[in-house]
Amino acid sequence: MSSFVGVVVSDQWLLSQFTQVELHGLKSKFVSVKRQNGKVTVEDLPPLMVKLKAFSALFTEDEVRQILGESYTDMSTEIDFETFLRVYLNMQGQATGKLGGSKHSSSFLKASTTTLLHTISESEKGIYATHINIYLADDPFLKQFLPLDPATNDISNLTKDGVLLCKLINVAVPGTIDERAINTKRVLNPWERNENHTLCLNSAKAIGCTVVNIGTQDLVEGRVSAAKQLLNELG
Repeated sequence: MSSFVGVVVSDQWLLSQFTQVELHGLKSKFVSVKRQNGKVTVEDLPPLMVKLKAFSALFTEDEVRQILGESYTDMSTEIDFETFLRVYLNMQGQATGKLGGSKHSSSFLKASTTTLLHTISESEKGIYATHINIYLADDPFLKQFLPLDPATNDISNLTKDGVLLCKLINVAVPGTIDERAINTKRVLNPWERNENHTLCLNSAKAIGCTVVNIGTQDLVEGRVSAAKQLLNELG
């Protein structure tokens, strides 16, 4: 299991808009486009943005460039990581508008882990299902269960054996879980399910997720609030 180091953001409001899992991934992407002089400019962002999971199916480079042009007249303007995060949030708003969701939605709807509802709304189901259907469509094991239908209990049912949640952890931070350690069979016995959920919870904590009052039995029984908390954290 890989180690996890928290990403520091000086703006507390900006920090509150992301989980550490998201910040870790975005920091890695931001650093990857730095030029030889160590700088990142607005012009570097369009090709980066269209590769991000949240936007790859929604925008072209030209569309991203047009959106950025509304805020920046000079595409050679240098930006730092926190400015990049603000651009990301603006793009999220644009994506939400394009999808017709609420202004507070994102590719994976965030909710406070201390004020969880005990049901998943239809709009949330749609967001979760879309995320899973896009990013796990080619998974050798899960593709037999996809695409998920948000109008059913597919998501709740599929979380019960722990495979989906383990896979989503690796979507958030690739390589966190050695997938050979995940029990993947159509029918798992109780011990195998428990092993998967233990692996899931330990790995979620290791990458910085806040796991509050969730045990393996909650996930085995498909309790909605437990699944929702993890799904929100793994956005």
